Amino acid sequence: MVKIYIAEFIVFCITYYFGVIRSNYPLHMLQLEGYDNTAYKNWIRENKDKVNKFWYKINLSEGESLLKLKNHLAKVNTEEKTPLVWTDRAKRLFKIHRILNIVILVFIALITNITYEATNNFILTVLVLIALGVLLYYFEYRVIILSNKISIPREEKINMGFYTSAQEKIKGLKKESGLKVLGITGSFGKTSTKVIADVILSEGLRVKNTPSSYNTPMGLSKVINNELTEESEVFIAELGAYKKGEIDEVARLVQPDIGIITAIGPTHMHLFKTIENIMATKYELIEDLPEDGVAIFNYDNEYVRELADKTEKKTIRYGTKDIEKLDVYAKDIEVSEKGSSFTLVIRELGEVACESKLLGVHNISNLLAAACAAYVLGLSLEQIASGVKKVEPVEHRLNIVDGGTGVIVIDDAFNSNPVGFRAALDVVNEFKNGNKIIITPGMVELGDMEEEENYKIGFEISKVCDFVILVGKKRTEPIYRGLSDSKYNMKNVFVVNSLAEATSVSAHLTKVGDVVLIENDLPDNYSED
Repeated sequence: MVKIYIAEFIVFCITYYFGVIRSNYPLHMLQLEGYDNTAYKNWIRENKDKVNKFWYKINLSEGESLLKLKNHLAKVNTEEKTPLVWTDRAKRLFKIHRILNIVILVFIALITNITYEATNNFILTVLVLIALGVLLYYFEYRVIILSNKISIPREEKINMGFYTSAQEKIKGLKKESGLKVLGITGSFGKTSTKVIADVILSEGLRVKNTPSSYNTPMGLSKVINNELTEESEVFIAELGAYKKGEIDEVARLVQPDIGIITAIGPTHMHLFKTIENIMATKYELIEDLPEDGVAIFNYDNEYVRELADKTEKKTIRYGTKDIEKLDVYAKDIEVSEKGSSFTLVIRELGEVACESKLLGVHNISNLLAAACAAYVLGLSLEQIASGVKKVEPVEHRLNIVDGGTGVIVIDDAFNSNPVGFRAALDVVNEFKNGNKIIITPGMVELGDMEEEENYKIGFEISKVCDFVILVGKKRTEPIYRGLSDSKYNMKNVFVVNSLAEATSVSAHLTKVGDVVLIENDLPDNYSED
């Protein structure tokens, strides 16, 4: 038995070590799916090619010394666009997963010991041992489901503690220092509006904004508990959701005094299923406003307009169309490849000339949303115009990247939807010189509409772009058909397998003065195939 024990020790050390390394990639995918086992299982079903790989790329923090020492042993299969973030939850889950691996290895030891006692065959027993070790290693992406299931009750308890603490802190600051909370939601435009509002409101108020796309209960709880102080006069909260009830959960946390709905459209349709579900979910923000709260609506958006018209609380409508029905609007709009200029009209204050570095008419809508909030919070027209001029483009949201090559690169890689995609094409169309080139994997998360919307966008692309680089043959097939059916010159269409390959192709196509639009970059849990 001594030889068996030695063999078990060696195999267990190797299996545990490489199993921990292999677990990093499934943990990353589980994190991208919001630690939702059902969504993660769906990802497994839809990504057999990634799951069945024997090696996963790993991405480690400085604190993960066990993995860090042998980082180079893991073969890189794909380039990660959004790395695994070693949050406290991820670290706790990973610890549970390592313990679970040890438990399974102990169970494997019992099986191998029974095998040896029954056969007295050392070679056979070692083969069984190795086979079981390989199976454990290979199925780490499944084992992590059980690890997550074990961790969920504790995580829910921890989350509720953070949530309650943040909720009480907001209540206290509202009572003691008069804190005002601005809540922003929408199918798209909410992060840009949040960033814009921060700049404009800071012209006259002390503002606490939230980082990047922090729009979940736990992300906002962290900011509130750790960073929000009595010095802040305004707290800006972005409210995101993937299903009914989630906006309500976040709104009950941050307790907004002012609510903005930026736009509603077909995003996350694979989860929401219908536009009506999206409308009801976004409207939860308005329903949670206090009786003296102010609801701000983008009246240009047909779905938001419907919500505005049924609202009995105080409302402010903004937009660029049907101005006789609006409280805040833009007129004399001029857009170019350098930005935009317009006259901001606030009926109760007057009007003021504004200039912005942001590209596209759709960004004027985001500026108007922030201007509405500034008006409600008491800023003057001059302060608002000053803030508008200071707003810088938001990274990966139609911002120009200067690589020093003379080629204009427009980065709109953060996300894409039918409205945003068309807005990006409108921006490209403002550039009058040089060829126009688009790099895109198409749109995702549109549910049953996805194929049709990508097909339609092929026609729109054909009207604007001189060259088209499609990332992923299978995923972009509807766009390819749309281009073909629009009688586009298909010699100018290139289908590649990755963004890196697309960049290489574009380098051979471009010359000084050309414009390259990078429209959408799929997250790591989506296949480019």
